Amino acid sequence: MKELVEIIAKALVTCPDQVNVTATTDNDATIFELRVAPEDMGKVIGKQGRIAKAIRTVVKAAATRDNKKVMVEII
Repeated sequence: MKELVEIIAKALVTCPDQVNVTATTDNDATIFELRVAPEDMGKVIGKQGRIAKAIRTVVKAAATRDNKKVMVEII
């Protein structure tokens, strides 16, 4: 799951070497924290948050196959 977030983010940004994804487990959910370069933040979020919402949707869809709860936070 972490690799999925990382692959999607690296495809969107201009500085893929600065993409960092960390996973933490909180109760029954896994939280993925996505960090990118400041100049790439707009590319990951998108207009009105559409790209960020799409990333979250894809990750949640992949997680439901494994009956897991996930959240993606862009920091």
